[in-house]
Amino acid sequence: MAKFPVSLKARLLLIDRGKILLLEQTKPNGGNFTMVGGTIEAKEFAKTTLIRESFEEAGVVLKKEDLQLIHVLHKRSKKAHRIVLYFKAHNWKGHLESKEQKKFKSADWHNVNDLPDKLTGTVKQVIKCYRQGKLYSEMEK
Repeated sequence: MAKFPVSLKARLLLIDRGKILLLEQTKPNGGNFTMVGGTIEAKEFAKTTLIRESFEEAGVVLKKEDLQLIHVLHKRSKKAHRIVLYFKAHNWKGHLESKEQKKFKSADWHNVNDLPDKLTGTVKQVIKCYRQGKLYSEMEK
């Protein structure tokens, strides 16, 4: 049986008053809009990763009990697989800002019915699936 690498990630779908939180990547990082989140480290669970990444990237403070799993994306390329767990937050605190300026030029709210053109394909798919109530989807990279 062939072995292949699998990475696990956690991402945040944060919607507040009809607006969604998106990070705008710097040009060297693609220049697209994406969601807060990152790779689940060896000694972390998904919610812990999301709490850490949300603060590190955007100044958003979350609690485990306020996070609800809303979508699982299985992304596959010829060389690897990626499983991404998407959570929605019921409550949050903090001061929204792009805290990793080398990766993200901004962290801003965008109207959910008027999203930026430069959304990553992944973000487009996840938002669509979330609106349709689909818990799981697949995507070729």
